[in-house]
Amino acid sequence: MLEYQKILNQNMLNVLKDILVKIKDEGLPTSNQLYITFETNHEGVKIPNWLKDKYQNEMTIVIQYEYYNIKIHKKYFLITLSFNDIKTDLKIDYNSIISFADPSANFGLILKKNSINKKNKKIIKRKNTKEKDNIINFSSYKKN
Repeated sequence: MLEYQKILNQNMLNVLKDILVKIKDEGLPTSNQLYITFETNHEGVKIPNWLKDKYQNEMTIVIQYEYYNIKIHKKYFLITLSFNDIKTDLKIDYNSIISFADPSANFGLILKKNSINKKNKKIIKRKNTKEKDNIINFSSYKKN
């Protein structure tokens, strides 16, 4: 049996990887911003404990002005971001990514409709998802 959803998800991840490579090589145009939401409790994610305590299930990072040391690997990427003026190294496994979006370009993809909290096996429904598509509603991302 052909696994269409698996093939589609891999190709959507390839879009993100291509975007990250472009940002690494050329920088991010000042008009763009990249929001990446990922599962913080995924085994391939490495973030400091103080961030994991604050974001126990999922977290959204924004790549816009202060990002450093992007390194792209086959299964994950590394990035340094500033949180309250503290430079912090993150390792984000591609399989942990729930969604990514650039509201300034009105573009986004949802890779996972639901995220699972492994500690209590509870399903956490993502807001802004529609059952039939992979489109993000940007109204929650745009500044007023």
